[in-house]
Amino acid sequence: MATTSPVHTLRTLSELDYYDRRSVPLPVEITVLDAWNIMTAEPGLLMRLAFRTRDAISSLFGVKRIGGFSGARRETVRAGEQLDFFLVEHSAPDMLVLTERDRHLDVMICLSITDRVFTITSSVVTHNVFGRIYMLPVGLAHKLIVNSDLRRLKRKL
Repeated sequence: MATTSPVHTLRTLSELDYYDRRSVPLPVEITVLDAWNIMTAEPGLLMRLAFRTRDAISSLFGVKRIGGFSGARRETVRAGEQLDFFLVEHSAPDMLVLTERDRHLDVMICLSITDRVFTITSSVVTHNVFGRIYMLPVGLAHKLIVNSDLRRLKRKL
């Protein structure tokens, strides 16, 4: 993990194939796990369809199905556990580092809170042509999904 700032990424920015960082001010104090629970509690129809489409297409290329977000609320989470399809690499009240790795690409999502600002930082390293092609539509969709998640979080708080 690159650690040049408190936020974790897979590598330094110049070595990443995809990087996105989005933030929202928080009106109240919460933990990153609280934020995760709120954002993933009710996956909408579009999100469920997106995951089904992703799984159907990706499985043709040997990529495991991830199924999407379960909506299950977690009270605690520790490094080494699974949070839906992500591996938890680091867990603290103010930071959650999640990864999913396969032969085509590595994904890291870092959820962090600093000075009551919640940030989602996403970094990806691709390993082959399929990983690069996969990230073309997913990179665009990811930004829309994160924006939607942040709006939902703000509404619920």
